[in-house]
Amino acid sequence: MPPRAALRSLVLCVLCSFGAAPLRAQASSLPDSTARAIDRVFNAWSNNDGPGCAVGVSRDGSPIVERGYGMANLETNTPITPASIFHVASVSKQFTAMAIMLLVHDGKLSVDDNIRKYIPEIPDYGTPITIRHLLTHTSGLRDQWSLISLERGRFDEDRITEADVMDVVTRQKALNFTPGAEYLYSNTGFTLLGVIVKRVSGQSLREFADTRIFKPLGMAHSHFHDDYTMLVPGRTSAYVRRGGAWHVSIPNYDTYGATNLFTTVGDLLKWEANLDQPRVGDPSIIAQMQRPTPLTTGDTSYYGFGLTLATYRGLDVVEHNGADAGYRTYTGRFPGHGVAITVLCNAGSANTTMLARGVADAVLAGSFPKQVAEAVPQGVALSRDQLERRAGVYVQPTTLEVVELGVHDGKLAVKQGQNYGPTFVPLDDRRFRTEGQPFEITFADGEHAGFTRRPVAGRPTVRFERREATALSPKALAAFAGSYASEELGGTIYRVTATDSTLEFRTGTSNPVVTRPVFADTFVGQGYTIQFVRSHGAVTGFEVTNGRMRRVGFQRTR
Repeated sequence: MPPRAALRSLVLCVLCSFGAAPLRAQASSLPDSTARAIDRVFNAWSNNDGPGCAVGVSRDGSPIVERGYGMANLETNTPITPASIFHVASVSKQFTAMAIMLLVHDGKLSVDDNIRKYIPEIPDYGTPITIRHLLTHTSGLRDQWSLISLERGRFDEDRITEADVMDVVTRQKALNFTPGAEYLYSNTGFTLLGVIVKRVSGQSLREFADTRIFKPLGMAHSHFHDDYTMLVPGRTSAYVRRGGAWHVSIPNYDTYGATNLFTTVGDLLKWEANLDQPRVGDPSIIAQMQRPTPLTTGDTSYYGFGLTLATYRGLDVVEHNGADAGYRTYTGRFPGHGVAITVLCNAGSANTTMLARGVADAVLAGSFPKQVAEAVPQGVALSRDQLERRAGVYVQPTTLEVVELGVHDGKLAVKQGQNYGPTFVPLDDRRFRTEGQPFEITFADGEHAGFTRRPVAGRPTVRFERREATALSPKALAAFAGSYASEELGGTIYRVTATDSTLEFRTGTSNPVVTRPVFADTFVGQGYTIQFVRSHGAVTGFEVTNGRMRRVGFQRTR
């Protein structure tokens, strides 16, 4: 699209130790009503006794808002300003993708190269994994954070290096799925892309990005953080709330590529401007990074190269968010309207995507197309017997996601142990819509049939099969107790103990993962699905699955 006339007015921000001052802007660039609307978006984060956020907005490449709310460090009473530096988590991925694309432009590699050309220590899984698969989360590689967390029994406290990631990733004997068949977010892929940059260019990703991306764009406050102990003046601390109080929660990574970019809202606005009018890269590179990804199944993923392709209120938006420890981040732009928004927060409870949507509502008011409200189907009355017919345990056979349904207060609801979660409105005796969420489930015919879950935008329909629920006696649970080791996790040993109603899995000095039985030889708890394996009726091992890691094997040792 042709460039819009540049608006060069800059919002001046004033912060003091008594909290955030009202946002000020020149009337020609940002009406007072819009400035006040943006302030209201961040009301919950503007106190001087809690963490907060920085926000930046640009129009046609020129900043019109740069603003801080809340505190950068609760121990030193330092407020957040637009110059505050944040760990931006997965927002990092688009910079790693650009580094790869610059090497493609240099003729040093191709996105369709087999990654074993550069990282031969990755096992041969029979189907080549390409650089394109890494860039688009379609490689099938199990996620590094899930593997390390399972290996250690905890995620916090112990420093995590690139060598740690490479060690566990190269031990894996299987993939989540055949490369190219699915989209499943995998941080592993982007760590490996950082390794490829180093092996091809002779520079670390930090050095390469500094030379080829950050310095040319004037991103003077940005770097890939490769040393957890390195001092960074102006860095924010990060926090999570536990027991009614804020606690420090800072990532412990020396590994980067998937994460660990340190930057500011102002630097990210320079990056967003580059995606519209490239000075680093060229229009063909940007176009490739923003292209949907076809899957071998015929479906399409709306993740490009380190960028998510979405819509908001009828407008296209190219974006990415991030979450590591107590940091929550977002950057994105509305390419058809020349507006970019970045929100960086140092509180684990901040929803940066929703905050950015609120900013977009204020800045783009009047630009959204009029939309006809979707007619919400009216619910019908079903008897308790009709609802009870749908209660039971269901599993997605590929991902091993388990859904338990029960009847609570006269409604079909998701059941989690003794608790009940989202409820469903019956549209007829087979179709149910989740209250407050944009999807439906439709049961197949038959007394004990499974269901399909209608997708959110851009996702395929998901099929669930019904399983016979199980309740185990203490004696039956005791048969699973013992020690189990995983070669894929470097020999990590888990001790399994039984209570009257649960199994507890523990390694080292970690707190136990407490699970409960749901159907034959299958237990769920704390985000894991654990399936035991038998030989001639005897329990010989188990496999662990979560949302980003499938069927990691353990063998019984006693």
